[in-house]
Amino acid sequence: MIKKTITILLFILPFSFSFSQEKPDEKKIIQELSENACKCADSIALSNRKKEDIIKDVHECIDKYTGALQLSSLLSGAEKLSETAPEVNGKKQINLTFNSDKNSKQYIDNYNKLERYLMQNCESVKKATKTTETNYDKFSKNEVAVDFYQKAVEASKKENWKEAIQNYEQAVKTDSKFIYAWDNLGICYRRVDEYDKALNAYKQSLAIDPKGKMPLQNIAMTYIYKKEYQKAIDAYNDLDKVYPGDPEVYYGMGQTYFSYLKNSEKGLDYICKAYRIYTEQKSPYRSDAETIIGHIYKSMKEENKVDKFKEILKNNKIDFE
Repeated sequence: MIKKTITILLFILPFSFSFSQEKPDEKKIIQELSENACKCADSIALSNRKKEDIIKDVHECIDKYTGALQLSSLLSGAEKLSETAPEVNGKKQINLTFNSDKNSKQYIDNYNKLERYLMQNCESVKKATKTTETNYDKFSKNEVAVDFYQKAVEASKKENWKEAIQNYEQAVKTDSKFIYAWDNLGICYRRVDEYDKALNAYKQSLAIDPKGKMPLQNIAMTYIYKKEYQKAIDAYNDLDKVYPGDPEVYYGMGQTYFSYLKNSEKGLDYICKAYRIYTEQKSPYRSDAETIIGHIYKSMKEENKVDKFKEILKNNKIDFE
Protein backbone atom coordinates (compact mmCIF):
# COMPACT_ATOMS: atom_id res chain seq x y z
CA MET A 1 0.00 0.00 0.00
CA ILE A 2 1.43 3.35 -1.06
CA LYS A 3 0.45 6.40 0.96
CA LYS A 4 1.66 9.96 0.72
CA THR A 5 1.25 12.44 3.55
CA ILE A 6 0.39 15.99 2.54
CA THR A 7 0.92 18.67 5.18
CA ILE A 8 -1.08 21.91 5.10
CA LEU A 9 -0.21 24.86 7.33
CA LEU A 10 -2.90 27.45 8.10
CA PHE A 11 -2.10 30.82 9.74
CA ILE A 12 -4.03 31.44 12.95
CA LEU A 13 -5.66 34.81 12.34
CA PRO A 14 -6.94 37.15 15.11
CA PHE A 15 -10.39 37.13 13.47
CA SER A 16 -12.87 34.51 12.38
CA PHE A 17 -11.74 32.69 9.23
CA SER A 18 -14.18 30.66 7.13
CA PHE A 19 -12.32 27.75 5.58
CA SER A 20 -15.44 26.79 3.63
CA GLN A 21 -14.98 29.81 1.38
CA GLU A 22 -12.00 28.07 -0.18
CA LYS A 23 -13.28 24.51 0.12
CA PRO A 24 -13.53 22.84 -3.29
CA ASP A 25 -17.03 22.36 -4.70
CA GLU A 26 -17.09 18.57 -5.10
CA LYS A 27 -20.01 18.49 -7.55
CA LYS A 28 -18.35 21.05 -9.79
CA ILE A 29 -15.01 19.24 -9.64
CA ILE A 30 -16.65 15.89 -10.44
CA GLN A 31 -18.34 17.54 -13.40
CA GLU A 32 -15.11 19.10 -14.68
CA LEU A 33 -13.05 15.94 -14.26
CA SER A 34 -15.81 13.86 -15.82
CA GLU A 35 -15.90 16.14 -18.84
CA ASN A 36 -12.18 15.46 -19.35
CA ALA A 37 -12.71 11.72 -18.89
CA CYS A 38 -15.61 11.91 -21.35
CA LYS A 39 -13.37 13.52 -23.98
CA CYS A 40 -10.90 10.70 -23.39
CA ALA A 41 -13.68 8.12 -23.92
CA ASP A 42 -14.72 9.87 -27.12
CA SER A 43 -11.41 8.85 -28.70
CA ILE A 44 -11.84 5.13 -27.93
CA ALA A 45 -11.97 2.99 -31.07
CA LEU A 46 -15.09 0.79 -31.09
CA SER A 47 -14.91 -0.98 -34.43
CA ASN A 48 -13.64 -4.57 -34.78
CA ARG A 49 -12.63 -4.87 -31.12
CA LYS A 50 -13.39 -7.16 -28.22
CA LYS A 51 -15.82 -5.76 -25.69
CA GLU A 52 -13.38 -6.39 -22.84
CA ASP A 53 -10.77 -4.21 -24.57
CA ILE A 54 -13.27 -1.37 -25.03
CA ILE A 55 -14.24 -1.58 -21.34
CA LYS A 56 -10.55 -1.54 -20.38
CA ASP A 57 -10.08 1.70 -22.32
CA VAL A 58 -13.09 3.26 -20.57
CA HIS A 59 -11.61 2.27 -17.22
CA GLU A 60 -8.28 3.89 -18.09
CA CYS A 61 -10.07 7.15 -18.96
CA ILE A 62 -11.77 7.18 -15.55
CA ASP A 63 -8.62 6.11 -13.70
CA LYS A 64 -6.70 8.97 -15.33
CA TYR A 65 -8.73 11.57 -13.39
CA THR A 66 -9.45 9.68 -10.17
CA GLY A 67 -6.31 10.90 -8.40
CA ALA A 68 -7.32 14.53 -8.91
CA LEU A 69 -10.70 13.84 -7.34
CA GLN A 70 -9.03 12.02 -4.43
CA LEU A 71 -6.89 15.07 -3.71
CA SER A 72 -9.90 17.37 -3.97
CA SER A 73 -11.84 15.19 -1.52
CA LEU A 74 -8.95 15.30 0.93
CA LEU A 75 -8.81 19.09 0.76
CA SER A 76 -12.56 19.26 1.29
CA GLY A 77 -12.14 17.36 4.55
CA ALA A 78 -9.41 19.67 5.78
CA GLU A 79 -11.99 22.10 7.21
CA LYS A 80 -13.14 19.63 9.86
CA LEU A 81 -9.60 18.50 10.61
CA SER A 82 -8.53 22.11 11.18
CA GLU A 83 -10.77 22.29 14.27
CA THR A 84 -8.56 19.87 16.21
CA ALA A 85 -5.27 20.30 14.34
CA PRO A 86 -2.13 21.04 16.43
CA GLU A 87 -0.38 24.40 16.22
CA VAL A 88 3.15 24.66 14.82
CA ASN A 89 4.80 28.10 15.09
CA GLY A 90 1.51 29.95 15.01
CA LYS A 91 0.07 27.78 12.26
CA LYS A 92 -2.30 24.83 12.34
CA GLN A 93 -0.77 21.74 10.83
CA ILE A 94 -3.05 19.35 8.98
CA ASN A 95 -1.75 16.03 7.68
CA LEU A 96 -3.73 14.51 4.80
CA THR A 97 -3.01 10.98 3.62
CA PHE A 98 -3.25 10.36 -0.10
CA ASN A 99 -3.57 6.63 -0.79
CA SER A 100 -2.42 5.69 -4.28
CA ASP A 101 -3.28 2.01 -3.77
CA LYS A 102 -6.02 1.35 -6.33
CA ASN A 103 -7.55 -1.27 -4.04
CA SER A 104 -7.95 1.25 -1.23
CA LYS A 105 -11.37 2.51 -0.17
CA GLN A 106 -10.23 6.09 -0.81
CA TYR A 107 -9.40 5.38 -4.44
CA ILE A 108 -12.45 3.15 -5.08
CA ASP A 109 -14.91 5.68 -3.60
CA ASN A 110 -13.61 8.48 -5.82
CA TYR A 111 -13.38 6.26 -8.89
CA ASN A 112 -17.00 5.23 -8.39
CA LYS A 113 -18.14 8.85 -8.12
CA LEU A 114 -16.66 9.63 -11.53
CA GLU A 115 -17.99 6.41 -13.02
CA ARG A 116 -21.56 7.07 -11.83
CA TYR A 117 -21.50 10.60 -13.23
CA LEU A 118 -20.15 9.44 -16.59
CA MET A 119 -22.70 6.64 -16.95
CA GLN A 120 -25.45 9.20 -16.43
CA ASN A 121 -24.06 12.13 -18.39
CA CYS A 122 -21.39 11.06 -20.91
CA GLU A 123 -22.69 9.84 -24.26
CA SER A 124 -19.24 8.57 -25.27
CA VAL A 125 -19.07 6.26 -22.24
CA LYS A 126 -22.67 5.12 -22.75
CA LYS A 127 -21.95 4.35 -26.38
CA ALA A 128 -18.73 2.50 -25.55
CA THR A 129 -20.39 0.31 -22.92
CA LYS A 130 -23.38 -0.48 -25.15
CA THR A 131 -21.39 -1.17 -28.29
CA THR A 132 -21.76 -4.73 -29.48
CA GLU A 133 -18.49 -6.55 -29.96
CA THR A 134 -17.61 -6.53 -33.64
CA ASN A 135 -15.56 -8.79 -35.86
CA TYR A 136 -14.97 -8.21 -39.54
CA ASP A 137 -15.15 -11.99 -40.12
CA LYS A 138 -18.91 -11.66 -39.57
CA PHE A 139 -19.18 -8.98 -42.23
CA SER A 140 -20.05 -9.68 -45.84
CA LYS A 141 -17.53 -9.59 -48.66
CA ASN A 142 -20.35 -9.08 -51.15
CA GLU A 143 -20.35 -5.41 -52.21
CA VAL A 144 -24.04 -5.41 -53.12
CA ALA A 145 -25.00 -6.87 -49.73
CA VAL A 146 -22.78 -4.33 -47.95
CA ASP A 147 -24.43 -1.50 -49.91
CA PHE A 148 -27.88 -2.62 -48.71
CA TYR A 149 -26.47 -2.94 -45.18
CA GLN A 150 -25.11 0.62 -45.17
CA LYS A 151 -28.44 1.97 -46.43
CA ALA A 152 -30.16 0.08 -43.63
CA VAL A 153 -27.76 1.53 -41.04
CA GLU A 154 -28.49 5.08 -42.25
CA ALA A 155 -32.23 4.43 -42.13
CA SER A 156 -31.89 3.08 -38.59
CA LYS A 157 -30.10 6.27 -37.49
CA LYS A 158 -33.20 8.16 -38.63
CA GLU A 159 -35.42 5.57 -36.89
CA ASN A 160 -36.96 4.72 -40.24
CA TRP A 161 -37.42 1.08 -39.29
CA LYS A 162 -39.50 0.13 -42.35
CA GLU A 163 -36.78 1.26 -44.76
CA ALA A 164 -34.08 -0.31 -42.59
CA ILE A 165 -35.91 -3.65 -42.57
CA GLN A 166 -36.30 -3.60 -46.35
CA ASN A 167 -32.58 -3.01 -46.83
CA TYR A 168 -31.46 -5.57 -44.26
CA GLU A 169 -33.77 -8.11 -45.90
CA GLN A 170 -32.14 -7.36 -49.26
CA ALA A 171 -28.72 -7.68 -47.64
CA VAL A 172 -29.40 -11.20 -46.29
CA LYS A 173 -31.17 -12.16 -49.53
CA THR A 174 -27.99 -11.20 -51.40
CA ASP A 175 -25.69 -12.86 -48.83
CA SER A 176 -27.49 -15.38 -46.61
CA LYS A 177 -24.35 -15.72 -44.42
CA PHE A 178 -24.23 -12.00 -43.55
CA ILE A 179 -24.34 -12.33 -39.76
CA TYR A 180 -24.49 -8.64 -38.82
CA ALA A 181 -27.32 -8.04 -41.28
CA TRP A 182 -29.33 -10.84 -39.62
CA ASP A 183 -28.54 -9.43 -36.16
CA ASN A 184 -29.62 -5.90 -37.06
CA LEU A 185 -32.67 -7.15 -38.93
CA GLY A 186 -33.72 -8.79 -35.66
CA ILE A 187 -33.25 -5.53 -33.78
CA CYS A 188 -35.35 -3.61 -36.33
CA TYR A 189 -38.15 -6.18 -36.20
CA ARG A 190 -38.12 -5.83 -32.43
CA ARG A 191 -38.40 -2.06 -32.81
CA VAL A 192 -41.68 -2.46 -34.72
CA ASP A 193 -42.99 -5.14 -32.34
CA GLU A 194 -42.57 -7.97 -34.84
CA TYR A 195 -41.16 -10.22 -32.14
CA ASP A 196 -41.50 -13.59 -33.87
CA LYS A 197 -39.74 -12.26 -36.96
CA ALA A 198 -37.03 -10.85 -34.69
CA LEU A 199 -36.54 -14.26 -33.08
CA ASN A 200 -36.29 -15.87 -36.49
CA ALA A 201 -33.60 -13.38 -37.59
CA TYR A 202 -31.54 -14.04 -34.45
CA LYS A 203 -31.86 -17.80 -34.95
CA GLN A 204 -30.71 -17.43 -38.57
CA SER A 205 -27.64 -15.63 -37.24
CA LEU A 206 -26.96 -18.38 -34.69
CA ALA A 207 -27.31 -21.04 -37.38
CA ILE A 208 -24.26 -19.45 -39.02
CA ASP A 209 -22.38 -18.70 -35.78
CA PRO A 210 -23.75 -20.63 -32.73
CA LYS A 211 -21.54 -18.51 -30.44
CA GLY A 212 -22.99 -15.18 -31.54
CA LYS A 213 -23.30 -13.25 -28.29
CA MET A 214 -25.47 -10.47 -29.72
CA PRO A 215 -28.31 -12.74 -30.94
CA LEU A 216 -28.11 -14.90 -27.80
CA GLN A 217 -28.61 -11.80 -25.64
CA ASN A 218 -31.34 -10.37 -27.83
CA ILE A 219 -33.36 -13.59 -27.91
CA ALA A 220 -33.71 -13.24 -24.14
CA MET A 221 -34.67 -9.57 -24.48
CA THR A 222 -37.24 -10.38 -27.17
CA TYR A 223 -38.93 -12.94 -24.92
CA ILE A 224 -39.16 -10.25 -22.25
CA TYR A 225 -40.92 -7.97 -24.74
CA LYS A 226 -43.25 -10.88 -25.53
CA LYS A 227 -43.86 -11.17 -21.77
CA GLU A 228 -42.69 -14.78 -21.89
CA TYR A 229 -40.44 -14.44 -18.89
CA GLN A 230 -39.60 -18.09 -18.27
CA LYS A 231 -38.46 -18.39 -21.89
CA ALA A 232 -36.30 -15.32 -21.27
CA ILE A 233 -34.71 -17.09 -18.29
CA ASP A 234 -34.14 -20.18 -20.46
CA ALA A 235 -32.53 -17.97 -23.13
CA TYR A 236 -30.17 -16.47 -20.55
CA ASN A 237 -29.25 -20.01 -19.50
CA ASP A 238 -28.45 -20.75 -23.15
CA LEU A 239 -26.20 -17.68 -23.16
CA ASP A 240 -24.52 -18.97 -19.98
CA LYS A 241 -23.72 -22.30 -21.66
CA VAL A 242 -21.78 -20.50 -24.38
CA TYR A 243 -20.33 -17.75 -22.17
CA PRO A 244 -20.15 -19.22 -18.64
CA GLY A 245 -19.69 -16.68 -15.90
CA ASP A 246 -20.57 -13.73 -18.14
CA PRO A 247 -22.07 -10.92 -16.02
CA GLU A 248 -24.63 -10.16 -18.74
CA VAL A 249 -26.29 -13.49 -17.90
CA TYR A 250 -26.61 -12.63 -14.21
CA TYR A 251 -27.62 -9.04 -14.91
CA GLY A 252 -30.35 -10.10 -17.33
CA MET A 253 -31.68 -12.83 -15.06
CA GLY A 254 -31.61 -10.51 -12.08
CA GLN A 255 -33.63 -7.88 -13.90
CA THR A 256 -36.10 -10.47 -15.15
CA TYR A 257 -36.68 -12.00 -11.72
CA PHE A 258 -37.00 -8.63 -9.97
CA SER A 259 -38.85 -6.50 -12.51
CA TYR A 260 -41.11 -9.07 -14.16
CA LEU A 261 -41.36 -12.23 -12.07
CA LYS A 262 -41.52 -10.14 -8.88
CA ASN A 263 -39.00 -12.32 -7.08
CA SER A 264 -36.82 -9.84 -5.23
CA GLU A 265 -34.62 -12.43 -3.56
CA LYS A 266 -33.62 -14.27 -6.73
CA GLY A 267 -33.31 -10.96 -8.56
CA LEU A 268 -30.96 -9.60 -5.90
CA ASP A 269 -28.80 -12.72 -5.86
CA TYR A 270 -28.22 -12.59 -9.62
CA ILE A 271 -27.66 -8.81 -9.68
CA CYS A 272 -25.11 -9.18 -6.87
CA LYS A 273 -23.23 -11.77 -8.92
CA ALA A 274 -23.23 -9.39 -11.90
CA TYR A 275 -22.12 -6.49 -9.66
CA ARG A 276 -19.11 -8.42 -8.34
CA ILE A 277 -17.95 -9.43 -11.81
CA TYR A 278 -18.46 -5.92 -13.23
CA THR A 279 -16.39 -4.58 -10.33
CA GLU A 280 -13.60 -7.09 -10.98
CA GLN A 281 -13.67 -6.21 -14.68
CA LYS A 282 -13.68 -2.49 -13.86
CA SER A 283 -16.76 -2.21 -16.05
CA PRO A 284 -18.94 0.93 -15.87
CA TYR A 285 -21.94 -1.41 -15.87
CA ARG A 286 -21.16 -1.76 -12.17
CA SER A 287 -23.04 1.48 -11.54
CA ASP A 288 -26.15 0.13 -13.33
CA ALA A 289 -26.10 -2.99 -11.16
CA GLU A 290 -25.60 -0.78 -8.10
CA THR A 291 -28.71 1.22 -9.04
CA ILE A 292 -30.82 -1.93 -9.35
CA ILE A 293 -29.56 -3.17 -5.97
CA GLY A 294 -30.83 0.14 -4.57
CA HIS A 295 -34.27 -0.43 -6.10
CA ILE A 296 -34.39 -3.97 -4.74
CA TYR A 297 -33.41 -2.72 -1.28
CA LYS A 298 -36.33 -0.28 -1.34
CA SER A 299 -38.71 -3.05 -2.39
CA MET A 300 -37.47 -5.53 0.20
CA LYS A 301 -37.56 -2.86 2.91
CA GLU A 302 -41.25 -2.31 2.15
CA GLU A 303 -41.71 -6.08 2.49
CA ASN A 304 -39.87 -6.10 5.85
CA LYS A 305 -37.09 -8.22 4.34
CA VAL A 306 -34.08 -6.05 5.14
CA ASP A 307 -32.40 -8.89 7.04
CA LYS A 308 -32.79 -11.16 4.00
CA PHE A 309 -31.41 -8.39 1.79
CA LYS A 310 -28.32 -8.13 3.99
CA GLU A 311 -27.95 -11.92 4.06
CA ILE A 312 -27.94 -12.16 0.25
CA LEU A 313 -25.36 -9.36 -0.03
CA LYS A 314 -23.21 -11.07 2.61
CA ASN A 315 -23.41 -14.39 0.73
CA ASN A 316 -22.16 -12.56 -2.34
CA LYS A 317 -19.38 -10.89 -0.33
CA ILE A 318 -20.78 -7.40 -0.79
CA ASP A 319 -20.65 -4.94 2.11
CA PHE A 320 -23.89 -3.23 3.08
CA GLU A 321 -23.52 0.39 4.20
